[in-house]
Amino acid sequence: MQAFRLPRFYLPYPARLNPNLDRAREHATEWAHRMGMLAAPKPGGGVVWTEPELAAMDYPLMCAYTHPDCDARVLEVITDWYVWVFFFDDHFLETFKYARDHAGAKAFLNRLALFMTDEQTEQPEPRNPAEAGLSDLWQRTIPAMSDNWRERFTASTHNLMVESMWELENIDAGRVANPIEYVQMRRRVGGAPWSANLVEYAAGAEIPPRLAQTRPLNVLTDTFADAVHLRNDLFSYQREVGVEGENSNAVLVMEKFLGCPTQRAADLVNDLLTSRLQQFEHTALAEVPALLVDRAATPREASAVLAYAKGLQDWQAGGHEWHATSSRYSKATDNATDTGLAHRMKQHSYLPFAPVGHLIPPPLYLPSRFRTSPHLAAAREHAGRWAGEMGFFSEAVWEERQFRGFDFAHCAAMINPDGPADEIILSTDWLSWGTYGDDFFPLAFGAKRDLAGARTCIHRLSLFMPLEEATTPEPATALERGLADLWRRTAATMDPPGQEQFRAAVVEMTESWLWELANQAANRIPDPIDYVEMRRKTFGSDLTMLLSRLGEADSGVPRELYASGVLRELETAAQDYAGFANDLYSYQKEIQFEGELHNMVLVVEHFLDIDRWAAADLVAHLMAERMHQFEHLAAVGLPQLCEEHQLSDGAREALARHVARIRDWTAGLLQWHVKTTRYTDTELRRTHLGFTLQPTGLGTSAARIPLPVR
Repeated sequence: MQAFRLPRFYLPYPARLNPNLDRAREHATEWAHRMGMLAAPKPGGGVVWTEPELAAMDYPLMCAYTHPDCDARVLEVITDWYVWVFFFDDHFLETFKYARDHAGAKAFLNRLALFMTDEQTEQPEPRNPAEAGLSDLWQRTIPAMSDNWRERFTASTHNLMVESMWELENIDAGRVANPIEYVQMRRRVGGAPWSANLVEYAAGAEIPPRLAQTRPLNVLTDTFADAVHLRNDLFSYQREVGVEGENSNAVLVMEKFLGCPTQRAADLVNDLLTSRLQQFEHTALAEVPALLVDRAATPREASAVLAYAKGLQDWQAGGHEWHATSSRYSKATDNATDTGLAHRMKQHSYLPFAPVGHLIPPPLYLPSRFRTSPHLAAAREHAGRWAGEMGFFSEAVWEERQFRGFDFAHCAAMINPDGPADEIILSTDWLSWGTYGDDFFPLAFGAKRDLAGARTCIHRLSLFMPLEEATTPEPATALERGLADLWRRTAATMDPPGQEQFRAAVVEMTESWLWELANQAANRIPDPIDYVEMRRKTFGSDLTMLLSRLGEADSGVPRELYASGVLRELETAAQDYAGFANDLYSYQKEIQFEGELHNMVLVVEHFLDIDRWAAADLVAHLMAERMHQFEHLAAVGLPQLCEEHQLSDGAREALARHVARIRDWTAGLLQWHVKTTRYTDTELRRTHLGFTLQPTGLGTSAARIPLPVR
């Protein structure tokens, strides 16, 4: 029996079929035979694929639907890539996942990676069908593309192979991922970013390298990937969870996290799929054109980007059509199509400044305890003087009394409790500056919907952080004055790579303020996944994490290891915990007094149609799950990573210190939220309304204590 009925899908684009389908079918069967894929043995007897099974799954049909405009030769190459990747997935399942053979899986994947060579490196001799297929395809594809594309494609292919170990380890431990972990890791193991790279090949339109890492292009790729994976999870639930014993499926993740029936979980996954598709549309139609203008893209660059976006759009439409016809997946559906109108209306119909009142955060799980630097008093004494000198109290944003209650020195003293006095003072000033900017931007540009003025402001800020000797402009505002001073003091203590990393963190945070303003102007509550990923930037997570380890010496840890799934998930799990804690404590400030749309509690309220108290409980639950994941990675994932890369004792100690600093960072930020006056009901009413509430009682409901309005 089917576990659930497939929901109505949002299908904004029609599927089209490549006219070279028959030729691709004939070629794919012959190629699979030649590579040995139709004779690959299962450990328990039989073969991984038979020819009738391959024909029934019909990967050429999938590729003809997902790449409707490419010529016959390119369609053959694309089809062979998909035959290879699905064979790899099924062969890995039969050979290693069922047997829980971790050692064999690692050896298999390590050798497979040897076939992704550059022009100067010779490939080894293939020993099995997976190696033979990859070797053949690499030689047929790579010569047509640039080195930049090859590097990105190598990374995508490596991720979908190596991160298969994540799935295997979760199956072995009986562990189901939390929703955020699942989305992030599914991108690596699910292969859709790899598919996006092949869209560039099929369309003959490589993404310009100078635009490849911008937010709009990253969001196009990520929303494409998420939609592909979420759709696949809905169609493949019966096969993967019911038959194969897989636990990497979004429907299962929702079931376990929310404790809801399978049908409800499937409907929510479909809602998220709709949201991601509409995020893709918003990015393609609003953010990409603005990017092309802002970066003065050449006609050739603009054409490549637009062809890439169209290719991803075609893939979504064709991918759905193939899922609906392939023998590989479930078919129970009413065949109706969701227009997505209800979701779009809900996203844009929120009325801001709702009188929500004070939200008391639910109990929050955090096993680590905060510690405080002995230099707190010195940092407090310095903080007010520096803020005054920079002009933070002269632009009608803050008053000095407010600033003292914010107590950024206390935050700095807890996120880096072992640092020397000068580091605590510098961190205090950075926290003051970043929070001032976060408050200044909506006041200066939000009410007027002045996106052009905001972009000009952000562009000018970058001029005050030169990486080489350069003349900077004269600061015109407190924000510019503070940044110029901070950059001089910070950059002087760093080597060039450190300066680049720190500057990138500042730029990332300031540019995220533009994203908030754009949503505000459109009265658009963010898509849940986009919100989570942008929250790390709007909260300044990378910047404040760097503040917690100022002065850190070279650790001996290979730089590329910090991009691994283990270390990146360690960091983002803690960043999400801290950002969501801020959303719980700042809910009244943002929703009632500032008319904000960017708060995880509000995002959950509107996505799930629940009240704020239930939403707050779910946010706290998600925080706990992210922290449990952090602990699991620190206890299990990190030692495994060290063994896999045979790290030295010094590098292992450095990673242990890295984890300890993240614990201090998280605990310190939570404690600061508990103690600061920034989010208290009394302070909010004093600063925004000019009065505070009297004690309640019969006949006093309208009473107020007047206070001077600044």
